[in-house]
Amino acid sequence: MSKEHKHPRHGACQEHGDAHTRDHQLWSRRDFLSASGILGAGSLMMGNIGLRAFQPTPLMASLANGSNDRILVLIRFSGGNDGLNTIIERGNQYYYNLRPTIAVQDSNLWAMSNEYGMPLVTNALRPLWDDGMMKVIFNVGYPQPNYSHFRSYDIIASGSEAEVVVDTGWMGRFLDNEYAAFLETPPTVPPALQIGVQTDLVFRADSANMALAVSSPQEFYQIAQTGQLYDTSLLGNTPRELELAYVRQTANAAFRYAQTIKEAYSKGKNQVNYPTGNYLAEQLAIVAKLIKGNLGTRVFMVEIGGFDTHAEQYDYHLNILKDVADGVKAFYDDLAFDGNTELPNKVLGMTFSEFGRTIYENASLGTDHGWGTPMMLFGGGIGNGFTGQYQDLSSPDPYGDPPFSVDFRSVYSTILQDWMGNSPELVNFVMGQTNPTITGLVPAATPLKGDNGKCALLGHNPHPTEPATIEIKYAMMQNGPVRLQILDSAGHILRTLVNEYKERGSYTFHFKAPEWYIAPGLYQYRLQSGGQVFQRDLKV
Repeated sequence: MSKEHKHPRHGACQEHGDAHTRDHQLWSRRDFLSASGILGAGSLMMGNIGLRAFQPTPLMASLANGSNDRILVLIRFSGGNDGLNTIIERGNQYYYNLRPTIAVQDSNLWAMSNEYGMPLVTNALRPLWDDGMMKVIFNVGYPQPNYSHFRSYDIIASGSEAEVVVDTGWMGRFLDNEYAAFLETPPTVPPALQIGVQTDLVFRADSANMALAVSSPQEFYQIAQTGQLYDTSLLGNTPRELELAYVRQTANAAFRYAQTIKEAYSKGKNQVNYPTGNYLAEQLAIVAKLIKGNLGTRVFMVEIGGFDTHAEQYDYHLNILKDVADGVKAFYDDLAFDGNTELPNKVLGMTFSEFGRTIYENASLGTDHGWGTPMMLFGGGIGNGFTGQYQDLSSPDPYGDPPFSVDFRSVYSTILQDWMGNSPELVNFVMGQTNPTITGLVPAATPLKGDNGKCALLGHNPHPTEPATIEIKYAMMQNGPVRLQILDSAGHILRTLVNEYKERGSYTFHFKAPEWYIAPGLYQYRLQSGGQVFQRDLKV
C-alpha cells in the first residue's frame, strides 16, 4: 500500500504543512481562550493538577441518590486515539500490509482472546480483563465525521449531529431537568469534577457555568488545610491590606465547595503507589482519594493528551498506552485495597476520544485523522468482552476509512440509562433523539432511580395542639442553603418563610397563616435546596 494516503479534509495531515499548523493553532487558541476566560471562576489545583468543579446535571443527579451511589469516571484521550494499534486483531495480514512499519507484531501482544490482543506495554490491564473488569467497544464514531480536533470534539461532547452546532454538553443538559434551583440554593458538594486546566463542553448547560477557580497548587493546599481559598491571617491594618482582606474574605465565602473538599481530601487515603511521572495516574490518584474520602461527587473527568500521532508514532503511542494502563490499574487497585470489593463495583471508567486514525500509516511513520476508535470500560462487575464490529481492513478505500460500527450516542444513552438508572424517556429527551442502547454493556441499575438525595419535602399536617398552625416538614441530606416559600395557586411567590444556611437534618416549620397575612384559600409551598425544587399544594 502506498504511504501517500490522501485524506478528504485538507489540514488533517501533517503533510499538509501550514494548513495543518493553522488547524492546530485554531484548536489550541480556542482551547486557551476557553480555559483562560473562565479560569478566574472555575478551576482549582490539586498538587500539580488543575481541578474544575462543574454545575450538576441529572446524569449526576441520578447518581446522587443515596441508594444509587454509582460513580462515573470519564477518561478523555485527547488528540484522536489510534484504535488499530490499541486493540489489535491478531494475525490480520491486511493490518500488517497497511502498516508495514508501525503495526504491533503478535509477539508484542498479550492475548485478550484468540482473536484480539493489546500491546505488552499495557499488560497492567490484563488482571482487570481476566477478572471481568474491562470491556471494549469497537469502532465507535458517528455519520459524516469531521476531522477537525475542535469540531469533532464538540460533536462528541455535545452529542450532536455532525452538521448541527450545539453549545451544551450531553451531561450539562440534564441540569435544567433535575437541578432547577442550582443557582438559588446550590449544593455544597460539587456534583461533577473535571481534573485539568481546561473547561469542557461536556458539562455545559444553558445556565451559567458554576465552576469555581483556584489557579495554583499553593491555593489548593490552602483549601485542603484550612477550607479557605485565600489566607487573610497575615494581613495588617493598612487601607490596602484591609481592602485586600475584604476581597479575599468575599472570595472565601463564595467558594462553597472548600469545606467539603477539605474534609474529603483529608479523610481519603491513597493506599497504593501510583506510577511517578504519569500525568493520568496523578489525576486518578486525586479522584480515588476524593472517592474514598466520601466527597459525594458522582462524576469525574480526567484527561491524557498526546494521541495526535502524525509522525514517529510507534514508540510514542505505546508509551501513552502504557501510562493509561498503569494509571487505570493503580486506580482500581487503590479502590480495592485491603479486599474492598464493593467500591470498585461502584466506579465505572470510560475512555473516549474525538476520532480515530487512518488505517494507513503515512510517510512520516504515523497516522492521520480518521474515523472510528474503540472505547474501553473499566469496573468491577461489568464482565469482559467485545461489543461492535472491528474495522474491516480487507477492501480499503484509498480516500477514506471503514465506516464506524457503534454510534457514540448509543454508548452515552446506555450509560445514562443502565449505569445511572435514568428512565428511557429522560435519556431520549436529553440526547435529543432516541438511540438504541447496548444490551448487557454494564449492569443495569434496578429499579430506575430518580433523585431525592439532596433534600426532601416530606409534607405537612395540622399542628396537634396549636390552632391555625400547619407543620411543614422537610429534610436535608447535606449542609447548604435552603429556601421555603408560599406561592399562590398560579405559582407566584407570596412569602419566603425560610431563607438561610442549615446543617443536614430534619426540620419542621410552624406556619401560622395569619402571622404571614395569608388569607384562607388554596396555595402551594416550595422547597429549594441542594440545587433542587420540590413543591406541594396547601389548603389554608
